[in-house]
Amino acid sequence: MAATSSKRVRGSRVRDAEQTGKGTENSRVQTRVHPATSSTAPTNGKKRKEKKNLDLCQTRTVGGAPMSSPDEEEGVDKWVPPSRRPELADVAPLPQADGPCPVVAIAYRDDFREVMDYFRALYAAGERSPRALRLTADAIDLNPGNYTVWHFRRVILEALDADLIQEMNFVDRIAECNAKNYQVWHHKRWLAEKLGPDVANSEHEFTRKILYGDAKNYHAWSHRQWVLQALGGWECELQYCNQLLEEDVFNNSAWNQRYLVVSRSPILGGLVAMRDSEVDYTVEAIIANPQNESPWRYLRGLYKGDNTLLVADDRISDVCLKVLNNDWRCVFALGLLLELLRIGLQPSDELRGTIEAINNSDPETEHTDLATAVCSILQKCDPLRINYWSWYRTTLSS
Repeated sequence: MAATSSKRVRGSRVRDAEQTGKGTENSRVQTRVHPATSSTAPTNGKKRKEKKNLDLCQTRTVGGAPMSSPDEEEGVDKWVPPSRRPELADVAPLPQADGPCPVVAIAYRDDFREVMDYFRALYAAGERSPRALRLTADAIDLNPGNYTVWHFRRVILEALDADLIQEMNFVDRIAECNAKNYQVWHHKRWLAEKLGPDVANSEHEFTRKILYGDAKNYHAWSHRQWVLQALGGWECELQYCNQLLEEDVFNNSAWNQRYLVVSRSPILGGLVAMRDSEVDYTVEAIIANPQNESPWRYLRGLYKGDNTLLVADDRISDVCLKVLNNDWRCVFALGLLLELLRIGLQPSDELRGTIEAINNSDPETEHTDLATAVCSILQKCDPLRINYWSWYRTTLSS
C-alpha cells in the first residue's frame, strides 16, 4: 500500500532472505501508510513536515532509543534477536500455549514469535529490570496495540524509577505512526499524570502536530481536552480554535473544542461571560455558510438550559430570517425557527410574512399556525426525516 521508501527493515535480514530466494515474507518489514502518500498534493511546507514524520516512522527503536536502518553507516546499533543477546542467555523462552491441536494456528513471523516468547518468560517471572524494559520496547514495536505489554512496561518503569521524560519521548515516536492506537494514548496520559503541569505545553504541541495531519483524530482531541482540564494550558486555546476554523469552518471537532473552551476555561469567565461575543462570531459563520450544520448547533449550545434568553435574543431569529430570505429550503434555519416558536417566540411581522410567503407557494401547506406551517415546510425540504417531522407536527397540536 505504501511506497517502498516507507518500509522499515530490521538489520540485514531482508537482504539475506532475498539472497536465498525467499523474498521478504519472513523478514522484519513493516509498511505504514503515511499522509505523504495521499493523492492530494500538499504544499511545500506540509510536504516537508510529512517527510519529517515519515522519517520518524521509519526509525527503529532499541529499548526505547532510536535505531538506524541497515543502510546507514557502520558502527551504529542494529537490532539483535533476543536469542543472540548475552543479557538474555539465562532466559528460557516461554512459547504461547495454543494447546496440542490448535484449530487455526496463527502464522506468526519468526521474529514476532521469538520476541513474544522471551517477553512471556520475563512477564511470567514478574521481572522488573532494564532488560525487561528493553524487551517491552521490541514487543511494542512489533505490536503497539498489545495492552499487556504496555501495562507491564508501566510496572517496570515504576519499579526502576525510570526517567519519564525519556519515556515520553519514546511513546511520542510510537504515537507518530500509531495516532489512532488506544494503548499509546493511554500510556501518554499515564506519563502526563506523573509528570504534572510542566508537560502541559509540550503535550498540547504534540496534539497540534497530530491534528495537523488528521484534524478529526478522536484520540488526539480527547487527550488534548484531558490535558487542558487536568494540567492546564488554556491561555492560547481559543486562539487555536480560531485558527482551525479559519482554515476549515466545517471542522466540527474545532467547534466542539471551542465550546469546551468558552464553557470551561478558568480564564475566560465561563459561558455567560462569553455568550454575547460568541453569538456574534457564530452568526457571522452562519451567514457565510448557511448549510454548515456545526455553527447552528454551536449557536443553540450557547443557550443550553436557558430557553428564555434564547427566545429573547433577537439575533437568533434574525439570522434564521436572513438565511430563509436567501434560501427558504435551509433545514437548519427552519429547524431552529421551529424550536424558537415551540418555546414561545413571538415572531416579527417580517418573519411571519416570510413564512407565510413560503407557505402560500404550496397549497398543501396552508396552516394558520406558524409553527405547524414551518413543520410542514420541513416535511417537504427534509425528506430523509419526513417521519420525524410528521410526528413533530402531532406534538404541536397537543
